[in-house]
Amino acid sequence: MKERVKTINDSLVRIYSDILWIEENELRKSKFKDLSIKDMHAINAITMYENKTASHVARELHLTPGTLTSTIDRLVKKKYVRRIRSSDDRRVIRLCLTKKGRLMYRAHDAFHRMMIKSFLKDVEPQEIKTIEKALRNLENFLREHS
Repeated sequence: MKERVKTINDSLVRIYSDILWIEENELRKSKFKDLSIKDMHAINAITMYENKTASHVARELHLTPGTLTSTIDRLVKKKYVRRIRSSDDRRVIRLCLTKKGRLMYRAHDAFHRMMIKSFLKDVEPQEIKTIEKALRNLENFLREHS
């Protein structure tokens, strides 16, 4: 069992590192080279589908509100994100992606979908359920420790 734990740990560390390296490398080669990995993940957290508040995005990314504000300021300046004042409560500011931001979001999402398709290639449905259960266990552990 010890050897399996070490093998799985080593694999997870390598995968995490490789994903970050590939994302960073692809960013540098793309028309989105003005973005950092942190910027890209902020765009991903904002999403195309909700107008989240900055505090919601900050919690999701485990950032302080001040750190996220700096990131959002940069993304607004680069025209990836817009701030929208809530019509219900003028004190509330929501974030939404611009056309350029949505394009980045889709490109990042496409990479992740290709990666998952590759990961699940030739895997039986029952094995996928086991993978999903193991991932939920890992997410729960990480949530408890964050």
